[in-house]
Amino acid sequence: MHAPLTDREDPSKAATGNKLLAAFDSALAFMNQTIVVFAAVALITACAILSYSVLSRALFHAANYWQDEAAVFLLVGATFMTSAYVQGQRGHIGIEAFVGLLSPVANRIRLWLVDLASLLFCAFFTWKSWTLAHEAWTDGQVSNSMWSPPLAIPYGLMACGMTLLCVQIALQLVTPFSAAARR
Repeated sequence: MHAPLTDREDPSKAATGNKLLAAFDSALAFMNQTIVVFAAVALITACAILSYSVLSRALFHAANYWQDEAAVFLLVGATFMTSAYVQGQRGHIGIEAFVGLLSPVANRIRLWLVDLASLLFCAFFTWKSWTLAHEAWTDGQVSNSMWSPPLAIPYGLMACGMTLLCVQIALQLVTPFSAAARR
């Protein structure tokens, strides 16, 4: 489906009825926009690192111990940290087969149930990410390469990104109730 989806609320107007939710929503939106800029820089940096790696191997037969791992760390950070931004735009992949078949009320209920299931899954993933990050930090775990960077870096980025995603989904779950209370 390439047309605008009619079952989606405008995210910029979703939480305007409740001042606390509106402030929280705008703070989260600002944080997400800032993270997207850093993620774009991380992606460009990963491209530069990988290009340098290819050129240095081909031209100078130089050993590259750190390039692949640094690029992977940057990509992991960019991916997980931008997931809340994508969720805020409702840009995650979804099956939209029922949108045209259901009434607007049924579609809102469907979206709320999908958000609830997503929050439950993401909350479990967040908990496991934080336990991995804590374990990597306390045990001093490093990767199995010659460079041996600490694994707390990608695990921490994964945990922070999943936490932001859970906050974004929770905001989307609470917003319809605050709008209903205002009516």
